[in-house]
Amino acid sequence: MSETGARPRETQRQAATSAAFWRTQEMLLLQHVVALAGKKLAADETFTEMLHLASELLGLNRGRIVLLDDDGGGGSIRYAYGLTKAEIARGRYALDEGVTGRVLARGHLNIVQDIDKEPGFLARAVPRDRLPSGVVSFIALPIQIGQRTVGVLACHRIRRRARMIADDLAILRILATLAGQLLHLKSHIEEKTRVLEQHNAMLKRALNADATRYGIVGDSPELLRAISELERVSDATAAVLLLGESGSGKELFARALHLAGSRRDKPFIKVNCAAIPEALFESELFGHERGAFTGAAAMRAGWFEQADDGTIFLDEIGELPLGMQAKLLRTLQEGALTRLGGKSEIRINVRLVAATNRDLAVEVGRGGFRQDLFYRLNVIPIRLPSLRERRGDIPALALHFLNHVNQANQRNVNLSADAISRLQEHSWPGNIRELSNMIERLVLLADRPSLSATDIEPFFAGGGDPGAPAPAAAPPPDAIALRPYIAATSHSAQQLRQALAQSGGNKSRAAQQLGMTARQFVYRCQKFGI
Repeated sequence: MSETGARPRETQRQAATSAAFWRTQEMLLLQHVVALAGKKLAADETFTEMLHLASELLGLNRGRIVLLDDDGGGGSIRYAYGLTKAEIARGRYALDEGVTGRVLARGHLNIVQDIDKEPGFLARAVPRDRLPSGVVSFIALPIQIGQRTVGVLACHRIRRRARMIADDLAILRILATLAGQLLHLKSHIEEKTRVLEQHNAMLKRALNADATRYGIVGDSPELLRAISELERVSDATAAVLLLGESGSGKELFARALHLAGSRRDKPFIKVNCAAIPEALFESELFGHERGAFTGAAAMRAGWFEQADDGTIFLDEIGELPLGMQAKLLRTLQEGALTRLGGKSEIRINVRLVAATNRDLAVEVGRGGFRQDLFYRLNVIPIRLPSLRERRGDIPALALHFLNHVNQANQRNVNLSADAISRLQEHSWPGNIRELSNMIERLVLLADRPSLSATDIEPFFAGGGDPGAPAPAAAPPPDAIALRPYIAATSHSAQQLRQALAQSGGNKSRAAQQLGMTARQFVYRCQKFGI
């Protein structure tokens, strides 16, 4: 065999040996990186080791991972191997600035065959005199999550190595894809961790606050969020506006706000604005002097005066007449009041908590509520979740009411697991009040000690009385309804109780059924002690 024929075969053998060597190095690199990623799920450690092995096994030196800044205006080196701390600190790039900035902005691979011949190569992180004197290449690949570029994987490549650049690109693409997946996983874990930490913080605050001392039962995230907001503003002096549907526990939260603050040892006065006749609003809220009107035989301090240094809770404040809204606003702004028939001002120091199930912003637009008073009340709005938003609390609430009613009536009625599940499925338009009334009916009317879902099903129809007539249909929106005068003795206590039971404890619905306003209904209930 001639010498010239042996040389090509020798060259082929060397090339095959070299290719096999590099494949072994690549497999070793991928094996270590994937094993590390699967073992610890720690992106920081995996990225550092990835760049280390790429340098040691493949000669892809001074690798760095540049990640997009939070504001999206550029990126900086977050992980590197073979770079000093000063070089890493210099590695900051605006979008489209230099080779790295272009890849970060456009999401395309960029290969610089010779950095000395590329005017766009900045040599910012690593100065040229720190690199070998020969031809040095630079490769930068986008790291993407989906179609969004979040970073750049880049490294220097020495041209004199016996390895094809296509092989380097293939392995770098794999590493860039892996980096994107790890970053996505890292972001997902951080988000989940943040949510868990917030939830744990709310649980801790709720436990520290000992929510049960307020009579608030439940541990759903929605409830704990409301309790957390309550705790944060408990020592403030600004007005608090509790928003939520009827029966969602606004009075309980108002009392909790009072007990959690520094005024806990001072008076807590609750006023239901829907239960006060319009003619008595001023004397009820601000008091009156002797002889101020017929029947005023003695001076009487109003609710605001009685709540001095404490808290006053104005429930259903949307029912307040416009004329009284102006007087309430003046009292809140000046911290003083004048009794009906009086001539001197009385200074007061009162924390106001108001509540409504109306949308006061809509009422302002309709002219039914003063805008300036709305702004005064809406300093700290706290929205209370409805019962259907916290279904996870229904079992605890049901058991709480069950124990209370059993003890009060010397009964021993229990609910099966499927009965509790049925309670959770109900929509509860009357919220906690409706649930409480439902449990009371179940206990008082139960004919066996343990009730199943089948046993309690009839109580859901028509609010607990399947034979009850449906309430009259509401008039069309454009109709003008004139409600006739109704005497205070128009309905008996039994009629009021029956309407309340049929409406699931919802007083507004019960009042509609009897053809009266909610204020008239509440006034009559208070007369009969209901």
